[in-house]
Amino acid sequence: MAKAKKKEKPVILVTNDDGITAPGIRALVDAVKDLGKVVVVAPDKPQSGMGHAITIGQPLRLHASTTFGDIEAYECTGTPVDCVKLAVDKILRRKPDICLSGINHGANHSINVIYSGTMSAALEAAIESIPSIGFSLLDYSIEADFAGAQQYAKILVEQILKKPLDKHLCLNVNIPAVSASLIKGLKVCRQAYAKYEEDFNERTDPRGRNYYWLTGEFVNFDKGRDTDVWALNNNYVSVVPVQFDLTHYGLKTKLEKIFK
Repeated sequence: MAKAKKKEKPVILVTNDDGITAPGIRALVDAVKDLGKVVVVAPDKPQSGMGHAITIGQPLRLHASTTFGDIEAYECTGTPVDCVKLAVDKILRRKPDICLSGINHGANHSINVIYSGTMSAALEAAIESIPSIGFSLLDYSIEADFAGAQQYAKILVEQILKKPLDKHLCLNVNIPAVSASLIKGLKVCRQAYAKYEEDFNERTDPRGRNYYWLTGEFVNFDKGRDTDVWALNNNYVSVVPVQFDLTHYGLKTKLEKIFK
């Protein structure tokens, strides 16, 4: 009687935008390393706020890294999106079963998803029909406590690997900066309508030339109890399904009636 084929472990691609040495990516790798074969491809330096940028004007370089011990890892000179593209094309030479980005140091809720390198890496994977999740902890500290984020990352990844919902699935997951025992659970949300009221602090350098430093305050205009901002303010992990199709379908219908 022929032996049953041993089921291959799922391949889990891990990346981030804070750089390969950030505590958040180590926390994510530790959280999911028992769920499959983990391969890390991450930027060699911080790339926060890069959005969906790609490198087109200079060469990209990849170097093997021992940052995670026996886990296969590479550092890349490019952006988070570059990391995903190179991982699929040159390292894995196949699509992984899931792509995870993070755990980001700082919030990526609401409008932050537009600017986030963390979420752009996840969205790039979704474009390539790879289910993906971006994780962010609302704590910028290098000494942040990732225990709660790790707990819920494992729950979500296990569920998606067990029962993939959609090949273009992309989840934006934010975790409140409280101890794991104070987190009330997961809440599936919509993205809040909020934005930064920005200001550029004008300064003068030693040579008398003006330069500008971006500052601003996050303002939430959305009082709904079904938003990511509300969930996080109330100690829930927010889970927002996002997509790369930016079509405004409601407005499309109205325009079709005007310009038919």
